[in-house]
Amino acid sequence: MKNLEIDAKIKTAQINNALGVFIMVFGLIVLFAITHTVTFVQQMTDLVAGLFLIAVGGGMIWKSRRSLKKFKKK
Repeated sequence: MKNLEIDAKIKTAQINNALGVFIMVFGLIVLFAITHTVTFVQQMTDLVAGLFLIAVGGGMIWKSRRSLKKFKKK
């Protein structure tokens, strides 16, 4: 790979890492919202949505850190 392509992949991985952190924090906020809901259905909806957002954010962070480690070696 050319140096320019590697730099672009590193930049993309850094952006995905920041976006993953944002999504994960947003998922934590949704989980915190469970304390302010009234019905059981609202609580379960917040729980599922929060856990899904945390899983997506964690996956993005994991994938981007793997990519950063791979391309920083070269």
